[in-house]
Amino acid sequence: MASDGTLDARYLDWLYEQVSPSQSNNPSLSFWKLCEQLFRKRFEWFQPNDDNRIEDAKILREEFVIDSDAERNQDWMDIDCSVLEMLVALSRRCEFESSRDAYFWFWRMLQSLNLLNYTDDVYDREVERDVNDALEIMIQRTYRRDGVGGLFPLTRPNRDQRKVEIWYQMSAYILENGYE
Repeated sequence: MASDGTLDARYLDWLYEQVSPSQSNNPSLSFWKLCEQLFRKRFEWFQPNDDNRIEDAKILREEFVIDSDAERNQDWMDIDCSVLEMLVALSRRCEFESSRDAYFWFWRMLQSLNLLNYTDDVYDREVERDVNDALEIMIQRTYRRDGVGGLFPLTRPNRDQRKVEIWYQMSAYILENGYE
């Protein structure tokens, strides 16, 4: 976990606590390094209305400031959205729209991105490159038309998922998989 006491470090700790499968110091059970990389990676949107995912992340920042009694810094509140923030916020939206909790959704999305094998004990420069490549595919929407390589792959898509906003990809995935 981060230890330098900066607002970013405290926020990363807080985000990790929202999704961590274990508070263990065992590197084979920890995903700290993966989450740290997700936190450093900027989420960009290209599809109309995907900017709503950034607004959801800003709500997380507000919650963090309240929960941690941190001083509200407007410059910090306005920084770019990270992939980790977007995924945590989106997992909460998925929870609201489905029968599964946010924890399930966060890890389901990481599974869709093929990132579940990257525990701290295997993290190295090659893994970091693999993670970055997977994130670029998701962000740049260069995944397959059925959503494979993105957050919500479908077996029977009715549209090219690269051209569908994330909210509607999520909704189709929930329905197709019976999570409503």
